[in-house]
Amino acid sequence: MRYAFGQIASIVKGDILNMPGDREIRDLALDSRKIVFPETALFFALKGQRRDGWDFIPDAYKKGVRNFVIAASSGPYIPGANSATENQLPHIQQSVTEDAEDAAIMAERYSPHAWQGVVDGLKDANTTTANQFRQDWASVMEDANIIAVDDPLDALQRLAAFHRSQFSIPVIGITGSNGKTIVKEWLNQALGDRFAIVRSPKSYNSQIGVPLSVWQMNPSFTLAIFEAGISRPGEMNRLQPIIRPTIGVFTNIGEAHAEGFSDLREKIREKLQLFKEAKTLVYCKDALPLREEILSFRERLSARGAEPFETFAWSRETADASLHVRQIEKADGHTTLSAAYGSAFIRMAIPFTDDASIENAIHCWCVLLCLGEEETAIRQKMAELQPVAMRLELKNGINNCSVINDSYSADLSSLAIALDFLDQQGRHDKHTVILTDFLESGRKEEELYTAIAEALDQRRIHRFIGIGPGMTANRKAFEGNTNRENLFFDSMNVFKEQFRRLHFANETILLKGARVFGLEEANDLLERQTHQTAMEIDLGALSHNLRVYQRLLHPSVKLMAMVKAFSYGSGRYEAASALQFNKVDYLAVAYVDEGVDLRKGGISLPVMVMNTDIRSFPALAQYHLEPVAYSPGMLKALGEFLKKEGLSRFPVHIELETGMNRLGFTQDDLPLLLEAAQSGLFRIQSVFSHLAASEDPAMDDFTNRQAGLFRELSDQLKQALDYPVLRHLLNTSGILRHPHLQFDMARLGIGLYGIPSGNDLGLQQVSTLKSTIAQIKSLKAGESVGYGRAGVVNRPSRIATVRIGYADGYHRRLGNGRGKMLVKGALAPTIGNICMDMTMIDITDIPDVREGDEATVFGKSLPVEQVAAWAETIPYEILTGVSQRVKRVYFQD
Repeated sequence: MRYAFGQIASIVKGDILNMPGDREIRDLALDSRKIVFPETALFFALKGQRRDGWDFIPDAYKKGVRNFVIAASSGPYIPGANSATENQLPHIQQSVTEDAEDAAIMAERYSPHAWQGVVDGLKDANTTTANQFRQDWASVMEDANIIAVDDPLDALQRLAAFHRSQFSIPVIGITGSNGKTIVKEWLNQALGDRFAIVRSPKSYNSQIGVPLSVWQMNPSFTLAIFEAGISRPGEMNRLQPIIRPTIGVFTNIGEAHAEGFSDLREKIREKLQLFKEAKTLVYCKDALPLREEILSFRERLSARGAEPFETFAWSRETADASLHVRQIEKADGHTTLSAAYGSAFIRMAIPFTDDASIENAIHCWCVLLCLGEEETAIRQKMAELQPVAMRLELKNGINNCSVINDSYSADLSSLAIALDFLDQQGRHDKHTVILTDFLESGRKEEELYTAIAEALDQRRIHRFIGIGPGMTANRKAFEGNTNRENLFFDSMNVFKEQFRRLHFANETILLKGARVFGLEEANDLLERQTHQTAMEIDLGALSHNLRVYQRLLHPSVKLMAMVKAFSYGSGRYEAASALQFNKVDYLAVAYVDEGVDLRKGGISLPVMVMNTDIRSFPALAQYHLEPVAYSPGMLKALGEFLKKEGLSRFPVHIELETGMNRLGFTQDDLPLLLEAAQSGLFRIQSVFSHLAASEDPAMDDFTNRQAGLFRELSDQLKQALDYPVLRHLLNTSGILRHPHLQFDMARLGIGLYGIPSGNDLGLQQVSTLKSTIAQIKSLKAGESVGYGRAGVVNRPSRIATVRIGYADGYHRRLGNGRGKMLVKGALAPTIGNICMDMTMIDITDIPDVREGDEATVFGKSLPVEQVAAWAETIPYEILTGVSQRVKRVYFQD
């Protein structure tokens, strides 16, 4: 499906500001970092709480985008909006006048589209006029098509709704509190042999994700499956015309995302808006509020003259349902479901035993019945349901490689997500992609592999390896790119035979494909083998926590992310890479070697180093790191080094002592500091201090006295300089408790990693430490466990030995029952002393535990704060104490 630019302007009800050519549009772009096909992309400059898409128009333009939708009120210049121009121009002139050297920076801050030619014109502030400003801007983007609208998000949704209206195929719309993505993916598995399916990528169910999902529709598809999630009233009314489902699935109703609604029933009523034009709705009628609200909703539709949907309800409690599930039997990793359907009695088996999977599977069963699937086919499809991988995993591989494992699915939409994730990784210059054949795509084979090749061509891929007969048969689609090494293997067995000759080393490798090709075998060959204890790092949770704190800051306040101490145990450059992708302003580390690791890992953000000494000065200069100067002696030593090396205006940060009494220039040191600051050797990037007790309400008077002294000292420093300097005082808890002290920047540390700071912010725990059970022993009453016979059982007991000890960072104070691990959803206390490499736990009261089962040390279900309390310490120590020998697994939902 292709649209002309002028046609889109009419669809979104926008004004064409510039149209040198009525170009063809095939792709939608919202993120300048993820543009793949710039020639045919339409960039929507969406405005968020802290960032405006307007600011990223230059990046998109530089990447080749020439089609834009912007807000009529955005930016310092909109043709025809003279007041906007006149209002913004004085700010630019003032900034340029204050410091001509910073003209480029300041001009770009206020007018990101004003590149060097515009900056040159702005430097002479006395002669710059609004007309000149308009002309300069127009000359920069004179070849761009531009539509102005009141709200770019509304325009995106209008366009998607129009696109949806061009198709009359069945559309399944899914909403609910939980299970939306699983139901969608299982329906895709079950119906892929009968339909060519287009579906939401991953969990694209938001106000932005739904339009992007629906935009994928084209005439080759015969079924669509989309999910929709909302967080406040009114949102579903915007999504309904975009999805316009013919079959609806309401998975369940719970407390997830409930904070935006007055009560549970209001949330149900809002979600039901998705189905006001549906023909059939599948739901479980055992939840009374849901059942009653559906009945009421159908009555309201009838009262308005609309034809209400038919219901296909299932129930475990009543026979008055389309599908009455009479019996659920769990055994040996499978569940058998017995149900009455009409006059028939039918049985199904699914390869899962947890309650959530059972509920999701029954919803799928109902949809298959609605679509007229034969009982025999349904039975086979339900038995073959596969687990759904909800995340991309990043692990350390052999020969200093990084391995991204997405070996669960193979379709174009998830390929784009995986390639975006690959692009974010900066540790290695060399990127390799290994793909198997793509199945059930709904496209002709030649068209499919051409599209895959085009996606690769737009990325920085150095080597491509295709596995499978489809890849091999269509190798010509890939071999047109001679800048990339292209290799093809008919099967996984052939790839394994040739593996040693491929010489994987010092590269980041993306593995993606269909499960039937056994890509896990390639993962096993590439992944570095370590012991089974692992720290899982949720990069999606890290990004979520960042956004939580950003919302607490004024939009103009910058953010410095603390990544010292191995990013609080989360990894050297992987967490920093995610933060860089999310555009934090600064990173901070404790020591120079941590900063060097970041630079070697591809991190380009400015990095503040909090503790430096004379021996580390050369590395500061070599790797463009910015030291903290905290004393006259340290500043003098750095100055002597700079003179010796012939360096000047070297970036430094000044730490002031205001009451922490650890490091920092005191009030008495200020004359020496001011003299050094004016020497020309240094350029002071920021001045800061540490709050001693920002988390404690009882210490607020002391905190305010610290802030007052900081303001006094930093004011004197700023007055002595002829350029702007950033000021920052707040740490994680300070951001929450002292919003009046935000200054120019804030430092975010432990909050990034999901540790609450005295308030329920909806933070997500980033790190999960897991191990496995090596052996289980049955002991008689009176037998002892571990060194020193410190643990003695007083009843017949089952004792499991877990592969983690104090050498891995599991604190010795957690032994002898003080600590607990989570096994099969239940807490198992430690018994005996913690060993160097092993810990014993008592699993007597937990049924069905087997050797090889997981034991969670801390994570989302067992908060690290609880483990710290058992160990009589703080979460910081638990997180940073996890040993480097524990492998880190990074994933992103």
